Amino acid sequence: MTKYASVRGLARGLQVLRALNAMEKGRATSQQLSEATGLHRTTVRRLLETLVEEKCVRRSASDDTFRLTLDVRSLSEGFTDDERIATVAPPIMGRLLQRVVWPSDLTTPDGDAMIIRETTHRFSPLSFHRSMVGRRLPMLLTAAGRAYFSMCPEPEREDILEVLRSGAGGEQQLKLAQDDAYIRNLVRQTRANGFGSNHGDWSDQRKIGAVAVAIEAQGRVLASLNVVYLEQAISPAEAVRRFVPELQRAAVEMVEALLANEVTLPGEA
Repeated sequence: MTKYASVRGLARGLQVLRALNAMEKGRATSQQLSEATGLHRTTVRRLLETLVEEKCVRRSASDDTFRLTLDVRSLSEGFTDDERIATVAPPIMGRLLQRVVWPSDLTTPDGDAMIIRETTHRFSPLSFHRSMVGRRLPMLLTAAGRAYFSMCPEPEREDILEVLRSGAGGEQQLKLAQDDAYIRNLVRQTRANGFGSNHGDWSDQRKIGAVAVAIEAQGRVLASLNVVYLEQAISPAEAVRRFVPELQRAAVEMVEALLANEVTLPGEA
């Protein structure tokens, strides 16, 4: 049999894909991938642009990182359920920003906290933070965490409480997790309201308020979506009136986009 020469560009492209797949958080900059592969940064960037064109990789407009797409699910285990919701979120969050102006974050659970997967902070004229992707939000102290925690199935909620009661989420969350009455009231009130809220409860962000809704599909809670605002600018009641309906609309759009793309939701066989 004739032995053909290997295609160097293809080999390097696969090398970049493998490196991206191995990244702990499922995303990386071109510089990080250059360091991981030993390839020149310009070469890596050119390969990434090709992979983006081929829909194997997507670039986050929020922080200029690259991550795998649905098209490589058959090639890689690195595309997680968390990334699936993040894939469809950006354009919907962009439209949400146009309607509410204040920034929003898409978050998914990460042990004792919610981790920001996508954000519009970079684009909002009212944003007070810019670098947000990858930031962790305390589960019991933020609107995003409270919305997810209260709406998720009870067994999952108990698992989260077990982590928090070990002290992993810090002293303030430890005390709240040990207060059974507080947990019952939080879940009951959040479920009754249909959204989570935070009015300066997080000591690191005393001047910031937020409201958030859970994104649910086929009996599963996938993520939460918030709108963040300054409490001196908007009252909690006004925030609920203005933002919650828009968040609920965006959540529905995300679920519809997932189903339209025939994404396998968590828990499906």
